[in-house]
Amino acid sequence: MQTSTVFLTLVALCAVSFFIGRHKSRLIGMAGGGLQTLHSLPVHYGYMAALWAGLPALLVFIVWLGVEAPVIRNLVIAELPAEVLALSLDELGLYYNQVVGVALGSVDVGVVDANQVTAAHRYNELLTASRGLKMLLVSLVAVIGGLLAVMRVKPDLRARNHVEDIFTWVLFACSSIAVFTTLGIVLSVLFEAVRFFQVIPMNDFLFGLQWSPQMAIRADQVGASGSFGFIPLLVGTLLISMVAMLIAVPIGLMSAIYLSEYASRRFRAVTKPVLEILAGVPTVVYGFFAALTVAPFIRNLGESIGLSVASESALAAGLVMGIMIIPFVMSLSDDIISAVPNTLREASLGMGATMSETIRKVLLPAALPGIVGGILLAVSRAIGETMIVVMAAGLSAKLTINPLEAVTTITVQIVTLLVGDQEFDSPKTLAAFALGLVLFFVTLLLNVIALYVVRKYREQYE
Repeated sequence: MQTSTVFLTLVALCAVSFFIGRHKSRLIGMAGGGLQTLHSLPVHYGYMAALWAGLPALLVFIVWLGVEAPVIRNLVIAELPAEVLALSLDELGLYYNQVVGVALGSVDVGVVDANQVTAAHRYNELLTASRGLKMLLVSLVAVIGGLLAVMRVKPDLRARNHVEDIFTWVLFACSSIAVFTTLGIVLSVLFEAVRFFQVIPMNDFLFGLQWSPQMAIRADQVGASGSFGFIPLLVGTLLISMVAMLIAVPIGLMSAIYLSEYASRRFRAVTKPVLEILAGVPTVVYGFFAALTVAPFIRNLGESIGLSVASESALAAGLVMGIMIIPFVMSLSDDIISAVPNTLREASLGMGATMSETIRKVLLPAALPGIVGGILLAVSRAIGETMIVVMAAGLSAKLTINPLEAVTTITVQIVTLLVGDQEFDSPKTLAAFALGLVLFFVTLLLNVIALYVVRKYREQYE
């Protein structure tokens, strides 16, 4: 049985359990004098039966999927000849992969030996048996769980509380997955960053003014030690982000004010979706636009007035990145301003204030927590951008605050260090994890600031 077939069968059994549980609760209620004699609604008894049928069977299904491939692999390898088992782990893994390829039909039988063909037949036999047992076991667990739930249906059974408790634990498990995923990402980056700092001193990384992560392969090569100063990358990141926010925040905020307070419903219904289309454009398209149109225009404009402008500049990347972030700021600010209670607007206008005074002195202060939080989220979006910077700002790690020069950012260097066939045993590649760790703390700091601002001003205006 295919995995999708087993899953659909499980869904069908849950649906059957739901209808049986609901029907039985109705029968018991009518026999006892009416549905009002039941503690919970009939639908809650149905939900309880469906959950009892589905959750244990789903757990068995997931566990089976996790252990199926390793168990089949061990069984197939155990039956291989002794000369094959004497191979190294890498060679044995390659040998087994060819067996699986033959079994699945992706590898020609003519390029493998007879032992692999035999093992492929054995693999198919075990896979077929595993799928059959999986279908049988999942169905059996679902049926038993559903029957037990239906047998428990009684007028005094707190089915609604039972269902709510189960959903509470399910939601807790889902939130825990997000937390543990974040923790796993942090720890994986942290461990590799610690390896980097064992080779390169932390002070040299955090306060160094030169970034040149080129490490020599041999000790007698020129430039046998690189420079891993983080400051040029941080300055370049902040410079491009600042240019982007100088474009995105005023335009996005004023657009949001117009759409929420001045524009007609028809104009708003058409304009807002059109502006939000910009948020769906791939960043590589913005990168092409920056490299082929904006950067040459800025260079030619600068040369016409006597300025020296690099062919790839922070200004070009920041301008295009700001255009990309405008829908983000506009949409968040518009939703936040629109969420301000109408009583504040009506009270201000009723006291004789003009629309502009109401916006400046009532609506914007009331919406300030959300607006600031949205702006800081937009800053985090700008800091994490890569493609536009690669194509429009270059890869030069210069310590400069001149937006007309080429700079680079943290994310671009992370991509550059990990491009190609790399081994994670040199300071050059491990530096990417140190950069990732610092970038994580920078974005975390921005989110903490956003939460602080939101909480502080929310208490003032609620």
